[in-house]
Amino acid sequence: MIFDKEGTTTIVFQEKISLATFLENLNKAYPKLKHDNIIVNLFSFSKLTAGDVLEFLQISNAHKASNKSFVLVTNKVSYDEIPDGISVVPTIREAKDIIEMEEIERDLGI
Repeated sequence: MIFDKEGTTTIVFQEKISLATFLENLNKAYPKLKHDNIIVNLFSFSKLTAGDVLEFLQISNAHKASNKSFVLVTNKVSYDEIPDGISVVPTIREAKDIIEMEEIERDLGI
C-alpha cells in the first residue's frame, strides 16, 4: 500500500493484491490516516463491481462521521449502482474537488 500525502488529504494506492487484502491493509493503516481526508485510488483493479465498492462502506461511514472526507476513485463501476452514502468519482482531480467542496460545507456548518 502506497500513501501520498497532500496537505490534509492522503491518497491511498495499492499494487497487485486482492481487494480483500487491500481492505485489510487499509483497516490496519487507518489509525495513521484517520485525521486526514482519504482518497482511495482503485485504478489498479482491472475488474471491480458495485459489491466490491460497497466493501468500503463501513470505513467510509466511520470516516465521514468524524467530519472527514472519504472518496473512492474508479471508472469501472456505474454510479447508478452505488448508494449515495459512498463517494465514487472517475478521477483523482474530481476526488480532490469533492473534498474541497465538503471542507467548505463543513466550515459553513452545512
